Amino acid sequence: MDGTLINSIAAAERVWSRWALKHGLDVPTFLPMMHGKRGIDTITQLGLPGVDAAAEALEVERQEIEDVEGVVALPGAVAFLTALPRDRWAIVTSAPIALARRRLAAAGIPLPDVLVTSEDVTKGKPAPDGYKLGAARLGFDPADCLVFEDVPAGILAGESAGANVAVITATHDHPIETSHPQLANYLGVAPLVASDGTLRLVHTAG
Repeated sequence: MDGTLINSIAAAERVWSRWALKHGLDVPTFLPMMHGKRGIDTITQLGLPGVDAAAEALEVERQEIEDVEGVVALPGAVAFLTALPRDRWAIVTSAPIALARRRLAAAGIPLPDVLVTSEDVTKGKPAPDGYKLGAARLGFDPADCLVFEDVPAGILAGESAGANVAVITATHDHPIETSHPQLANYLGVAPLVASDGTLRLVHTAG
């Protein structure tokens, strides 16, 4: 979701920067490590003494739900999703469900029939659990799925699930090192369903 369908970086970094400052962290060092992971995992992995990770994650979530200024869909994302059969795509996000619904609505992204959020798994990205669950709910083997990701934790999750991976670079400040195909955004690409039901991506003139 974040970074692959919507750009929520400014909002997320505003909230997490305040949290990091409150706990005496170096913000430029901290921010890159929090993208693409569940909030509770980010906080737990820091090992800060005397910090209740669950309570802190809930507070960060509350602030993120309140702050959706500047949250927008990536170019072409809405048209791309609208062109997909509803039973052939899912969103697998590290965000809690309330935050996911809030950001999707703010960005004008249609809500999918299958939405896997942080509450649905005990191990977040880079563990493959979310993508495996998303594939299962769609009724497909992960090997027959294409995962769109933008950060290393998500890419590792897709790889570990056995899925194919495409990397969206729209929100990257620097090139990401990966052997997977890369797309800047969803302009110039569209889904095509063949007569045998096979779904593939094709280049368009857009």
